[in-house]
Amino acid sequence: MGGEVAWSIAEVARESGVTSRTLRHYHAIGLLIPARTAPNGRRYYEQEQLLRLQQILLLRDLGLSLDVVGEVLERRSSASTIEVLARHKEWLLREQLRLGQLIRTVDTTIANLSEGGEMKPDKIFEGFEHNPYEAEARERWGDAQVDAGYDRMRNWTEQEADLARTGHHRVHEGIAALKAKGTPVHDPTVQDLIQLHYQVTSLFWTPNREAYKALGQMYVDDPRFTQTIGGTDNTIAPYLRDAMTIYADTNLTT
Repeated sequence: MGGEVAWSIAEVARESGVTSRTLRHYHAIGLLIPARTAPNGRRYYEQEQLLRLQQILLLRDLGLSLDVVGEVLERRSSASTIEVLARHKEWLLREQLRLGQLIRTVDTTIANLSEGGEMKPDKIFEGFEHNPYEAEARERWGDAQVDAGYDRMRNWTEQEADLARTGHHRVHEGIAALKAKGTPVHDPTVQDLIQLHYQVTSLFWTPNREAYKALGQMYVDDPRFTQTIGGTDNTIAPYLRDAMTIYADTNLTT
């Protein structure tokens, strides 16, 4: 450890975007121990600590509390770390492609408007996300319910829109991490994530107890949702369903 390159707490704060105060807090609670501390109290970090900080930030981005982050890091193997990182990378790449297409669409629109030209509808809306389940939702729940959901979407704040875009991904990744370490579905750390899931769901519609439990069962019964939630791991959707059932029975009314 002594021969490795080390970075001061100020350098790590600058490069990571994490404040020095936060890094000192992580040290105080045992989450991120510096490689060494100089006699004057200055903390220094080596690559091992930087990689651990990256994992901490990833898990925090998934909505996990610091207590849960610490537990996951202590029990996680290198293989499970790589799996979670790979899943997160896949999602980031999809977001990168989507945003890149939207940027190109906006650039094309600006260019056409500047030149006084017209655009075909397929070019105007190129890159925008469309709900592939809308027709099915209208058939299952009716036009009024679906239209009410769109009305809610139009009134979202910027924060709510961001939560709607990223919330389910955060839940799925967090649930996968907790399942990997064997956390029971009734554990408060799991139920905190289900609370987040319910908040995201309620941005579109507000399910009662039975409706929320039915939603969890649909995640298991419909292979499209099972794959979206767990990728190639078909056990994550049932784990999520069971956690949702406990949340519904504990917190929701009929």
